[in-house]
Amino acid sequence: MSFKFHLPLLLLSFIFTLAVSQVTLAQIGLNLGQTDQWMKGAKAAIERSDYETANSIFRNLIDSGQPLPEEMPYLFAETLFHLKQYDNSANFLNKYLELTGFTGDHYQGAQELQQRLEAPLKEIQECQLCDRRGYRYKTCFTCEGKRQIEQDCNYCKAKGVVGCSRCNGSGMITKVNIFKIVEYFECERCAGKGRLTCPVCEGSLKEVSSCRTCNGSGKLSSEDICDHVADEAHEHVEVKTEAVR
Repeated sequence: MSFKFHLPLLLLSFIFTLAVSQVTLAQIGLNLGQTDQWMKGAKAAIERSDYETANSIFRNLIDSGQPLPEEMPYLFAETLFHLKQYDNSANFLNKYLELTGFTGDHYQGAQELQQRLEAPLKEIQECQLCDRRGYRYKTCFTCEGKRQIEQDCNYCKAKGVVGCSRCNGSGMITKVNIFKIVEYFECERCAGKGRLTCPVCEGSLKEVSSCRTCNGSGKLSSEDICDHVADEAHEHVEVKTEAVR
């Protein structure tokens, strides 16, 4: 009796599990199919030297969260090299070599790309006009390259006063007399006010200090790839920076 009662439930459970498995396998197949289409599209773009399109496809593939094909980091590194994003190119090339070692299908090409990257990476390291990723500096929009400006006092948060550290801002200090009785006295340091004039801005609410936007460098990274050639605008930044020193 018990066997007959549970048989339909077992059969129903089996059918449901099978259906879920088929849906999961279908989804996996769909995802793999999409990945394959993206890779074919990226390769076709590379063959016609359309590196912007290849770059967009590779980034979509990364954002999809799908497992990446083994050759993808190498092909992306080649794409980024042609777009002059040398630092990013080196990162993906290193990832490819880390994953495949000397057994990857593109090992020879990876070795050649490493050699081609040496000169531009060295140029980036030696250039004073760009950050370590090769992106051109632009003048800080807050301090206009001056590095130091008048701004709200950071020490007192532009209040002009700070709490007295001796009485912890209460204006009173306590002492225990010989009878172990707590006695209260007015704090001599702050005259019982519990606060003192800010020692940095001296109550003016302002201070001259390093620009907080650029951390006192006078410049910010832009989205422009650096050509390592100085122009009038960058010479202007350097003059301002030197003047502050």
